[in-house]
Amino acid sequence: MRDLLMVLFVLWVLPKAVRHTYVAVNLWTWISIMNPHRLTYGFALDFPFAAIAAVAALVSLLVTKDQLKLPTEKPVIFLILFLIWMCITTAAAYYPAESFIQLKKVLKIQLMTLIALAAIKEKKHIDWFVWVSVLSIGFYGLKGGFFTISTGGNARVWGPPGGFIEGNNEIAVALIMTIPLMNYLRIMAENVWVKRGLVIMMLLSAAAALGTQSRGALLALAAMGAVMWMRSERKLAMGIVVGFVAVCLVAFMPSAWEERMSTIAEYEQDGSAMGRINAWWLAFNIANSRITGGGYEAYSAELFAAFAPNPLDIHVAHSIYFSVLGEHGYIGLILFLLLWLSTLGVARRLRSETRNVDELKWLFNLAGMCQVSLVGYAVGGAFLSLAYFDLPFNIMVMLVAGYGCLVTHRQRAGKEADLATDKTRLPASLPRADISSSG
Repeated sequence: MRDLLMVLFVLWVLPKAVRHTYVAVNLWTWISIMNPHRLTYGFALDFPFAAIAAVAALVSLLVTKDQLKLPTEKPVIFLILFLIWMCITTAAAYYPAESFIQLKKVLKIQLMTLIALAAIKEKKHIDWFVWVSVLSIGFYGLKGGFFTISTGGNARVWGPPGGFIEGNNEIAVALIMTIPLMNYLRIMAENVWVKRGLVIMMLLSAAAALGTQSRGALLALAAMGAVMWMRSERKLAMGIVVGFVAVCLVAFMPSAWEERMSTIAEYEQDGSAMGRINAWWLAFNIANSRITGGGYEAYSAELFAAFAPNPLDIHVAHSIYFSVLGEHGYIGLILFLLLWLSTLGVARRLRSETRNVDELKWLFNLAGMCQVSLVGYAVGGAFLSLAYFDLPFNIMVMLVAGYGCLVTHRQRAGKEADLATDKTRLPASLPRADISSSG
């Protein structure tokens, strides 16, 4: 039954996706992030839904009547440069054939990111995009939160199979990144039941993130809570709420969870942590030896023997920073950092320029919550291999599209001001009345 419902829904959406590119982008986002077909049990389990959505998006580029234009903001430029550099590093990789397989996966995701940048232009496009991203991850927040509560926090929460967020650490960071977007939707929602539903989703998602027993997630959650408090206009009330929720959630977790979290300060005795540090040294040494890095899949026994302090402790980098450094060298890491720093710069400009504009209050709130999400990604991603995960790039799209809305608002306001000025200005060529005549 699930298989049939999945197929029928996709078939229903496809005609709309071909007519409107932003609908195709949302369809792709839902399938790519949530992996709903992995929740089925029959023929839909391995059906190429993502490929169908991608083809619909490409066809829509040719037939849609929507206005499509790729923005030229700094994050877009750095993204394109990063993609070009990844192609170069793949050609120069230690294992070109294996690296090319991973490059194709990354380029598919980033092609859809570029299409999203060209298609998402209006407030309704952005809101749909936020809703799809939130519900795609929020589903696992609801499910994982209830699971954590029902098991008393003794069982670990895992993500959907077959995607970027299958692991417990990965789904934890995805949930943490999504909570601020849920808060944006809560702030902007007019229906009280929608607001309450989003509050419940936020609380259960936080519980699910703790239920993953991810130590990096705990650090990311703390950093995100601090930034969310800073972004709040009512800091005292927000501080009390965040503190109360944090205490309640942590108090609920079992002693085994507390023992695992306590190892953050004792990483030298933790084999998993030392394995990650060993892989970080591998990445650092490869980048020092080759300007292009090692390429994708540079985590072989051969390379660990040549570049790692412990050649027998073989791990992937488990860090967005060190994975990019090892795979694409210092140039790749600089482009990656510039991409996200410029994205945060767009958010800062949006908040600065919309702070006191009632009509653009939604942009002010969106930019603030996107900043919080990206802080969660920056902190949590330091311990995870999520450099190419869709969700942070979706947030970049939201911010760049939001800035486009601000520019459009300015242009419209400027035209209206000019028109009002023209109406009040007397034409200089009007004939003068002759009042000297007595009639």
